[in-house]
Amino acid sequence: MDNQEIIIRVANSGDTHYAETITNEMEESAKARGTGIAKRSPEYVANKMNEGKAVIALLKDGTWVGFCYIETWSHGAFVANSGLIVSPAFRKSGVAKQIKKKIFDLSRQLFPDAKIFGLTTGLAVMKINSELGYEPVTYSELTQDEEFWAGCKSCVNYDILMSKQRKNCMCTAMLYDPKDHYEPEETKQYFEENKSGFERLLRFKEWKFLKAFRRKENGGSGGESKTKKFLHFFHL
Repeated sequence: MDNQEIIIRVANSGDTHYAETITNEMEESAKARGTGIAKRSPEYVANKMNEGKAVIALLKDGTWVGFCYIETWSHGAFVANSGLIVSPAFRKSGVAKQIKKKIFDLSRQLFPDAKIFGLTTGLAVMKINSELGYEPVTYSELTQDEEFWAGCKSCVNYDILMSKQRKNCMCTAMLYDPKDHYEPEETKQYFEENKSGFERLLRFKEWKFLKAFRRKENGGSGGESKTKKFLHFFHL
C-alpha cells in the first residue's frame, strides 16, 4: 500500500467510532503473537481521542489504518506511547514507524519534561525506538507506578514478570530522557551495530524463562496448571 495515501494525525472526538475496531484488533494481534499488552476498552481508547492524546492513521476514504495513544505515570514524570497497532492489510508498509514518530513528537509537545519509555518483545519496534533516541535500560529505570505494572496482568507473560520481582521479563525496556540522552543518530547506530546481540538476547530470554516454567511444570502434578496454559501460547 502506498503510504502517500495514508493520513497520520492527532486523533479527536470525531474518531471515537473507530475505538471498537481498534481494541478488537489489539486483542487479536496479541493472541496471534502469543504475547500481550494491557487490555483497553473502547471507552478508554475513545477517551484518549477526546483528550487529544492519541494518533490515528486513516486512508482518505476513512479506512482505519493504525493507532497509538499516550499514557502518563508517576504524576507525569513518565510517559508511555502505548497500544501501537496497525491494521493487518497495512503491516510491513512502514506506517508503524510513521505513527511512532508522530506519537513521540506529540508526547514531547504535551509533556516536554517527561521521560518516554516503552516495553517490547519485538526487534522491529526496538529499531524504530532507537531511531527516535530511545536507549535500552533496566526495569528499575522505568516508572514504579503500581497502576502501570498492574496493566501487565492481562499479558500472558505476567507470571514471568512477577517471578523476577518486576526486574526482568520477556520485554526489553527502552527509555528516552529529554534531560540526558544521546542523539537519534547515535542510538540508531548503536542498535545497528548490536542488532544481532539484541536478537540473541530476546531468544535467550524466551529460552531461559520458559525453561524455568517447564521445570516447574514437570515437578507439578494433577490437572492442567496455569503454567501449562501459558506454554500453550508459545506452542510448546
